[in-house]
Formats: sequence, structure tokens, C-alpha cells
Amino acid sequence: MFKVLKAYGLWILLVIALTSYLSYALSGQAEEALMPGETTHGHFQIEMACSECHTKGMGVKQDACNRCHAEELKRVDDSHPVIKFKDPRNASRLEHLDATKCVTCHREHQPELTGEMGLTLPGDYCYFCHQGIAEERPSHAGLGFDSCATSGCHNFHDNTALYERFLVDHLDEADFKEDAVLRVRDYYDDPARRKAPLKLEDANMGERVEYTHRILHDWSTTAHAAAGVQCTYCHEVKDEARGVFEWVDRPDHNSCRNCHEHETKTFLEGRHGMRLAQGMSPMTPGMARIPMRKDAAHLEMNCMSCHGSHRFNTVSAAVDACLNCHNDEHSRAYKQSPHYTKTYLPASQGAASMGQAVSCATCHMPRVERSKFGQSFTIVDHNQNNSLRPNEKMIRSACIQCHSLQFTLNSLADEGLIRSNFNGRPSVFVDSLEMAREEKLKDEARRSGDED
Repeated sequence: MFKVLKAYGLWILLVIALTSYLSYALSGQAEEALMPGETTHGHFQIEMACSECHTKGMGVKQDACNRCHAEELKRVDDSHPVIKFKDPRNASRLEHLDATKCVTCHREHQPELTGEMGLTLPGDYCYFCHQGIAEERPSHAGLGFDSCATSGCHNFHDNTALYERFLVDHLDEADFKEDAVLRVRDYYDDPARRKAPLKLEDANMGERVEYTHRILHDWSTTAHAAAGVQCTYCHEVKDEARGVFEWVDRPDHNSCRNCHEHETKTFLEGRHGMRLAQGMSPMTPGMARIPMRKDAAHLEMNCMSCHGSHRFNTVSAAVDACLNCHNDEHSRAYKQSPHYTKTYLPASQGAASMGQAVSCATCHMPRVERSKFGQSFTIVDHNQNNSLRPNEKMIRSACIQCHSLQFTLNSLADEGLIRSNFNGRPSVFVDSLEMAREEKLKDEARRSGDED
């Protein structure tokens, strides 16, 4: 009898413990206990912020995806926008593949089904809508539907560097362009706030703040001092509740946002800042799923992580800051690559122009044109997602500033060349441009026949 009571007692204690733990998890304190599977590389940083994607009792709504991705899809002129599938002529296709919802193709917590691009559909999904492509384009005869999304062909959403007219416009270019030069970025220049350049003795930190002469010297040599940006511009933050300004020893990205709105916005959209955008603790290299330096594991990602405090050295941020954390094969090979030895190193030594220097940031945080209120300007895009998977995203913003489109596509399709950080020439040849050339010649022949 005693053994039976003991068994029942243990069972009751187990039920109580399990119930308590699940209640704790449901309260938002330990969501990982309820996670059905690993999240994708794109979302793992914010996987504990469940409510960002999930709506209680309603699953993942399309609005959750649009909150983060709608602007990007609009910017790249999404090849398969939702509005296309609202056309009644496409209704039958939706029976096979409901392309109006992101979760049709991208489902989280299913690592056994997830491909490199976060896709949870088989690679031949294009078949559902394009069965007759070989009849429309004889050049596609014999090609497998699982080959549509390979480098140099098609991307479901972003074809800005792969559509036929763009390919035709870039036929027969030289592999290396003689006039290769980076876009000139626009520096902060607000006439309403810009003042005369400041010197070391002009610093206005006040007696209440402890500082060193090194801090003052670093600040006085930067573009901040040259533009009349005082210490208080970054260190004083307004307490909205009390209506007063308070000194902050360690300013965060919100202080940077006051002058660098676009850079801060893209930083928060990218891998380095997406956790901060969700109100979570900063990203650290120790959380990453790609190889990182062990001695950097606990560094917190913010603007100062790369730019440093007071000096804000953009040259150091473009290479040294990256290699202080990243330890994958591609990153480690950078300083043996032509990008470093033939462009960046000579430029850093004063033997060449920094406008021709190819750094880590040149490709992964490129200078891009943006428009606002009818005015165009060039900024550094701090959102790495815009130049990563698939890697064709970086073609327009980075690669073709220096190389031909054919050379670029070949290089991006060569996995070995990528690992060596493009140390050598590509061993792969992508047929896209030649196929576009054939279509162009056929079109010209048809037009000539019609004229005759």
C-alpha cells in the first residue's frame, strides 16, 4: 500500500511540476520549451519573440511577414507580387500553390524540409505555373524545374539583375572595368544644425562628466568635430516624461539615428541589429550560426561595435571590425584575395584611391542610391540581407561596379571561388547571357521578317 501511495505521490508531483513549467512557458518566460523545431537562419535571432510572427489562436498572419519584408519586396520590384495572383486567370494555379501567402513556401520550425534560402517546398515548385516554358522558349527545353533558381537564371522575388533586357544590355563587357570606382556617399549635412568646425578646446562635456584627453583628442579628429557636432549631440538624451535632457555615458543607436536615419534604419533591419529592433538584447557573435572568433563571443552588436567610440573610423569599420568577429573560410581568406592585396591594401597605404578599395563592406554593406521626397542620395546600406542569400542580390549594388555581368555570374556560381574570397578566376560558366543573346537574335530576325 505504501508503495502505491508513493507512486501516486510521485506522479502528482510530476504533474504539478510539468503544469507549472508549461504555465511558465506560456507566460512568455521560456518559449523555447514550446518550440516545435529549429527556426531558419533568417529568423533564429528573434525566435524568442514569438508574438512578432504568431497571433494567438490565428497562427502566422501575412501582416507579420509584411511588417519586415514588404518594403524590401517593393524596392526590388517583386517578380511574383500578391496582386499578380489575384488575377482571376491565375485562380487555377493557386489551387496547386497559394502564392498569396509567404507561409506557403516559407514555414518555420521544419529544419528537415528547409533549404538554403529558407524555402520549405521542393526545388521544382516552378513547375506548377510554368509547365509549358519549353514551348514558349525553346532554349529552356530539357532544363529541369529544379534548376530555375540556380545562379544566373531566376529568383522568385528579385530578378533585378537577371531579367532578359538587363542581360542583353550587359553582353560582351570586359571582365575588369577600367573605370571601376565606388559610389561617393553623401555625408551628413544639415544646414540647420551644421556649425563651424570645432577644436579640442571647444568640447562641451561639462564638469559633471569624467573624461580623458584621449577621448577629447579622438573626437576632435573626426568628421563630427569638423561638422560642429558637439559631445552633447550624442550623449544628451531627452527624458520625455520629465521634459529634460540627461547625460548618457554610453549612447546607443537611437542617438546615431538623430543624424544617420537611413544607416540606423538599415542596421536595425539587418543581421547585426534585428534583435534591437524587436526590443530584445543585442546580438552577439556567440549567438551566430556561422563560425565566429571565440574571443569575440560576448561582444554586443551596436553602432559602436564596428565604428568605435569617439573616433568613428569608417575605414576600420569596413574591414578590421568585420574580421574581429567573423571566422568563416570566406572571411579568413580576404587578406589573401586580390580585393585586398591589389585594391584595399594599396589604398590604405596611400598608394591608390580609397574609391577603388574593395573592403568587406564594399560587397556586404554597399553604397546604394535611395530617394526621399524627390531627392536622391547615396548611403551605406547596413542591412546585409540585401546582399546575401541569394548572392545575386549584390550584383547591381556591388559586383558590376568593377566587373562584367558574365564574370560576376560565373564567380557567384563558383562555390570554391567564394570560399577563397575570389582569389582566382571562375571555373564555372553560366549560360544566361548566351541564352539572352539567342533570344535577342531571334527577335531581331522576326522583326526583320515582318518588315520584309
